[in-house]
Parts: sequence; structure tokens; C-alpha cells
Amino acid sequence: MAEHDPVTIGIVSVSDRASSGVYEDKGLPALKDWLARALKNPITFQERLIPDEKERISATLVELVDAGCSLVLTTGGTGPAPRDVTPEATLAVADKEMPGFGEQMRQISLRFVPTAILSRQVAVIRGKSLILNLPGQPKSIQETLEGLKENGGQVVPGIFAAVPYCVDLIGGPYLETNDEVCKGFRPKSAIRAPK
Repeated sequence: MAEHDPVTIGIVSVSDRASSGVYEDKGLPALKDWLARALKNPITFQERLIPDEKERISATLVELVDAGCSLVLTTGGTGPAPRDVTPEATLAVADKEMPGFGEQMRQISLRFVPTAILSRQVAVIRGKSLILNLPGQPKSIQETLEGLKENGGQVVPGIFAAVPYCVDLIGGPYLETNDEVCKGFRPKSAIRAPK
């Protein structure tokens, strides 16, 4: 029996210019790197680099959920510009909205820039999958996932601390975090004894 449950994670970078080769995508490598450091589980990644097109984004999210991704993370397309449609595309495929994730991401970003209020990230559940919209910049991706630390202590919790328990509640695999990167929180009654 494997020590940790395997997990399939969908990662989607939404960018007209990166998807057309105008510049190199930095979102997918940032997501893969952070998740590989944060989780003890063996991860299979399903990666997509797509343009800012609402129907294409929605179809990609449905495809990844149907392919068995317990967690789908998007990066990009969450601002107020006309082509920023990732939140609308995500809400279009949702069974339930999880507003606390977006609220916490904006709280974290507001520590750095007043324009964080322009960010429209959402989180939803579709079937047995959690879908999270993240910011577009690698530094912001890391900050929103792991939170803010000062002098070795957590000042503002990152959103990923709540992800493992959320995935438990919707019937997904038991995600285990590397606490030095991001300590997942579960109530005592939900903590599984080590295998």
C-alpha cells in the first residue's frame, strides 16, 4: 500500500499571448514547482495552456474534472480587462461556489498592492473536484497558496491550508502537506493515522 494517496491535479494557464507563443508561460512551471514542494502525495499533472476564451476555459475545466482531477488550478485572466474571463468561465461549470478562497486571496494580495481589489479570483466545486482561480504572477501564486510568514511564523494563512480538508469533504484523495511549505489544517476528527 502506498504511503500517500496518489492525486491527479489539473493546471491551466490562461493567456492569449503565452498560448500563441508571444512569450514564455511562467504560470504552469510555478504551479508545478509549488505543488511538488507542498504535497507529499505522488502527483500526476494534467497541464493546459489556453487563450482567454470563455467557452474554451469552461470546456477545459470540464475535461480535467472528467479526467479525474481532484484539484484544478488556473492562473491568469482574473482582472477587469475585457479579455479576463476566467472567473465567468469557472462559475459557468460550478455546482457550488466557495467564496472564502477568493476573499482570502485578495486579503493576502492587499498586503502588497492596493490594486488587489481588482482581482476577481473564484473557487468552485464541480462534482468531486475543487477548482481554484489563482493570480497570474509566479510570486503572487506562491503568496496566495502558502500565505505570508514573518520571523518563522504565519502572519496570514494561505488558501492551500484549507484545500486538503475541502478535498476530503467532496470525496477526493487524502492530501498531505509538507508543513514547512504550507501546513494543511483538518479538524482532529478528520486526521488520518499514518499508514
